[in-house]
Amino acid sequence: MMAASPTSPPESRRDWILRNLRERIAHGDLVAGERLIERDISVHYGISRGPVREAIMVLEQEGLVVTHPYRGAVVTEIPQKEIEEILVPIRLVIEKAAFRAAAEATDQKLFEALDTVVGRMESAAAEPLDAKTLADLDVTFHETVITAAGHTQSLRIWRTIQPRVRAYFLRDAPHHENPRGIVDQHRSLLDTLRSGDPERAGDEIAEHIGIYLGH
Repeated sequence: MMAASPTSPPESRRDWILRNLRERIAHGDLVAGERLIERDISVHYGISRGPVREAIMVLEQEGLVVTHPYRGAVVTEIPQKEIEEILVPIRLVIEKAAFRAAAEATDQKLFEALDTVVGRMESAAAEPLDAKTLADLDVTFHETVITAAGHTQSLRIWRTIQPRVRAYFLRDAPHHENPRGIVDQHRSLLDTLRSGDPERAGDEIAEHIGIYLGH
């Protein structure tokens, strides 16, 4: 059952419902092929249909929902083939350039920010596993490096695929035999950035992105 709307949401109603629907899609509560009916969502969350309609439009822009004639908005899936043939190649181009730039810049403030993210990942990976937070921090780590690289167009492209990247991070996180391994990988990436070796950084992020393609 859908959660009730808070009395005073700390964000706009559109953003609040968007966040909730996005989470439910990522967690699999709303499965591929399931219809998102404005009227029903509005009733369950106790808000007007306007914010719901706007939220669904954003989900469609993010690639998490597609609108069909006569069926309306339907949750899309993230097939492994899309991950391997589209999302991963895009990530490789963007992130190899970003990690090389970050290693070359040796920005200590960036390294401190990433160290904080990894520390929070350690807490999320501990028992009981907080898969949502771990996935969020995973995305944050990568986006922080991409942002620091200062490649405006790359950041824009990353943000168009980020919701689907996060969805597959969240999908896969609970299935890793050792979630702590995710933390160790990001600690290793940070150490590589600190080394100041752009080629090593590019190679390591490429290896990292390809690790879980078989999942």
